[in-house]
Amino acid sequence: MNRREFNRNLGLISIGTLSGLHSCVLKSKNNDPTFLIVSGWQTVNIGDIAHTPGLLSLIDQYFPNAHYYLWPRDIRDYGVEEMLKKHFPKLQVLKTNDPGETDISMSEEIRTVFEKCNILLHGSGPHVLEEYKLNLWINHTDKPFGVCGVTEQNIDPELGEIIKKSSFFFTRETASLNVVRDYLEQPKPTKFFPDATFNLNIHDEEKALQIINGNDLVDKEFICIVPRLRYTPYYKIHDYITWDQEHIDRVNAINDQYKEIDHEKLRTVIVNWVQETGKKVLICPEMSYQIEIMDELLIDPLPGDIKKHVSKVSDYWITDVAASVYKRAFAVISMECHSPIISYANNTPAFYIRQKEDTIKGQMYYDIELTDWVFEIDEVDGDIIYSELKKLIDNYKRGDEMIANAYKIINEQYQKSFEVIQDKI
Repeated sequence: MNRREFNRNLGLISIGTLSGLHSCVLKSKNNDPTFLIVSGWQTVNIGDIAHTPGLLSLIDQYFPNAHYYLWPRDIRDYGVEEMLKKHFPKLQVLKTNDPGETDISMSEEIRTVFEKCNILLHGSGPHVLEEYKLNLWINHTDKPFGVCGVTEQNIDPELGEIIKKSSFFFTRETASLNVVRDYLEQPKPTKFFPDATFNLNIHDEEKALQIINGNDLVDKEFICIVPRLRYTPYYKIHDYITWDQEHIDRVNAINDQYKEIDHEKLRTVIVNWVQETGKKVLICPEMSYQIEIMDELLIDPLPGDIKKHVSKVSDYWITDVAASVYKRAFAVISMECHSPIISYANNTPAFYIRQKEDTIKGQMYYDIELTDWVFEIDEVDGDIIYSELKKLIDNYKRGDEMIANAYKIINEQYQKSFEVIQDKI
C-alpha cells in the first residue's frame, strides 16, 4: 500500500461515510452571540489570509445575528485589514502586538472585549499559533473557547493543557484528529473541521479583471500554476524570524536539491497543456516569495514556442483577487496547499502537488475524497499529473461532480461542528 492509499484509508476510517447537505442556520440559547476570533496569522500567504474570511462567513451562515471581534496576529500589510472590513462591515478588529511578540497583558480594550464576547474561537491554521491569547482568556474568564480546524503533529505540555481546558478541539484533517484523540484521557468534543478556507466567498472582480485582460486570458481557457520550494524561506520574509545559520544552510540546501526536480514536473504539465490545447498558462503566487522564483524555475527553461503562451502575476496579490482569478481558470495546479482550496470554493478543479516537507495537512484532501487530485510529488512525474488534467479536458463535468461530492463531506462536517459550538454558547 503506498502513502496515498494509506492516507485515504486513514481518513475514511476516521470520519466514516458522510453525505448530504444541511441547513446552515442554528438556533442558540443566545440569539445574537458575540464571538472573539483569534486568526490572521500572516499576510504573505493568501491561504493564511483566507482562514479568517472563511471562518467569518461560516459564523454568518450559522448565526446570522452574530457579532464578532477579530484578535489578529498580523493583518496590517498588503491591504488585508481593509479587505476584511470591506467584505465584513460589522467586523471589529482589536489592536495587537507585533508578530512574534507573545508577552501581552490585560489591557482595558481586551478586558472590555472579553466581557462582551460569549465564546472565543481559534481559527484554522498550521497549529495552535496563539497559545498566549488562549491562556489570557482562560485566566480571566470562565467562558467557553475552542479551536476550529488546526493541524497538530505533536502535543507539548502547554498545548496539552489548552486541549484539556478547551470546550472543543477540532482539527482540519483526520491525521491530527487521531493525534489529539490519542492524547486525551477524558472524552471531549473533537471533530474533523475542514479548513475554513473551503468556505471562502470573497472576490475582487476589478483587480482580477486587470490581470485577466492584461494577459489576454479567456475565462475557462487557461490554467494556473503555483510553485513552491520544499521549505518556505521565512528568514528572508519576516524580520522576527531568527534562524541560526545552520538552520538557514539546511533549508537552502534542501530547497536547492529539489527545486529543479520539482518544478520540471510542473513545466511538463505546462508543455503538454499548451501543445494539446494551444491555450494559455498563468503562473501565480500563493506566497510573496514565489514572485522571485517564477522565472527561474517555471518560465525561463521553457521552449520558446511554449513560453509565448505563458504569463505571470507580476506582483503579490491577496486572497479576494486570487479567488476571482481562480474562478475563471480551467484548472489550478499548485504545489501549495491552499490555492486548490480557494479554487474549489469557486467551483474550479485543482490539483495539490504535495511535498512531504509541507506537514500532514495534505491529509485533508484524502478526507474529502479528492484522492485523484492530490499527488505525492516524490511518487509522480509531470506526465502522471497531466494525465489527470487530460481527463478534465475530455470531460469537465467530472470535475464538477468531484467538487460537489467533496462539499457534501465538508458541509456535513461544518454542520456537526457548529452544532457543538451552538451548544456551548
